[in-house]
Amino acid sequence: MTIADNKKAFFDYFIEDRYEAGVMLEGWEVKAIRDGRVQIKEAYVTIKGDELYLFGAHISALPTASTHITPDMVRTRKLLLHRQEIDKLIGKVTRAGYTLVPLNLHFKGGRVKCEVGLAKGKKQHDKRATEKDLDGKREVALALKTNKR
Repeated sequence: MTIADNKKAFFDYFIEDRYEAGVMLEGWEVKAIRDGRVQIKEAYVTIKGDELYLFGAHISALPTASTHITPDMVRTRKLLLHRQEIDKLIGKVTRAGYTLVPLNLHFKGGRVKCEVGLAKGKKQHDKRATEKDLDGKREVALALKTNKR
């Protein structure tokens, strides 16, 4: 079940590969995510040492669930992957000019997972081509919809 999508990532980047990572969260964050108080539009994945971290994801605290703590809504959260996957991603990012982008947050087996995409940035003309393709698809769908009536 999808919690939050990062639609901007598909507009700004070519997604080459996808990986599913666990996210280290606190209790109040899980409750807030279950309530849908999360957005990852401005989020990105950083590398510190030999670990991956989700930076910039905004999780708004519930007023009822976080009365005894002071929540930090945009704190850096650690991503959990297998060592081989982490090493492969770090190698691609440092050598080949790729970047890591969070694509969506979803539940799997009662746990919150983050889908991370290995991506290359799009140039301005690539973004225009993508926008043109989307407009064309939208027009075709609208024409088919009006012909059915």
